[in-house]
Amino acid sequence: MKWKGREKSGNIEDRRGMSGKSMVAGGTLGTLAIVVIVWLLGGNPSQLINSLQSTGSGYYSDNTAVTEAEAELAEFTAVVLKDTEDIWHSVFNASGATYREPTLVLFSGAVESACGYSGSATGPFYCPADEKVYIDLTFLQDLQERLGATGDFAMAYIIAHEVGHHVQNLLGLMDQLHSLRGNVSEAVYNQNLIQIELQADFLAGIWAHYADRTKNILEPGDIEEAVNAASAVGDDRLQMQSQGYVVPDAFTHGTSEQRRNAFFKGYQTGDLSEGNAF
Repeated sequence: MKWKGREKSGNIEDRRGMSGKSMVAGGTLGTLAIVVIVWLLGGNPSQLINSLQSTGSGYYSDNTAVTEAEAELAEFTAVVLKDTEDIWHSVFNASGATYREPTLVLFSGAVESACGYSGSATGPFYCPADEKVYIDLTFLQDLQERLGATGDFAMAYIIAHEVGHHVQNLLGLMDQLHSLRGNVSEAVYNQNLIQIELQADFLAGIWAHYADRTKNILEPGDIEEAVNAASAVGDDRLQMQSQGYVVPDAFTHGTSEQRRNAFFKGYQTGDLSEGNAF
């Protein structure tokens, strides 16, 4: 993928080295108590306040050093996000709608979102409540090292998939899915959940279709990298790797073949009407 030296998105929130659970002494009241104690002990409260403010929103930083490889991966992520913004603005504008850009949060270890507290093991996810995509960059590294999905476009596919969920949210599809819970059987709900995930793969393919045609970003082998990545995160393949057998009733995202086909269909057609989730 041709990405170096290209424009980056400004909608990046970097929380790496921060802990969403470790708010300073329980938030504002706890902070006030600490300030009073410092004052009573003869310290300078203003220095403490400045220190707390510098960490931002009650998070603390462990000052974890960012390696050159991590810095490059973060830059790559920002470039891909910018590409998704440009493409989806164009697609929405063509239909007379307005695209609202999501924020992409980089985190390490665990993170607090409007959808709750999540660890890295959850993998990348989109939270419709705050319209943010959350990614621990170590997952993108694991994608290549542990799952065998190599290449930069494999990582671009993962980002585009999560942005696809944001597109679904803007179109009201996430609300449709949530309205089913409790009104249909768990099996029926799960099948609709899988269709939503496959549609996000399809939307990632739509992005690749237009990004290549308008930005000429693809290099030989890129689509194969994305298709391989889609296969690598199929439910059947992940279950086989983790437990040695497959339980179809426990699927949540679709099989390797389904995910591969959904992405490729979006890439080939570039036609949103071909990917109806419901």
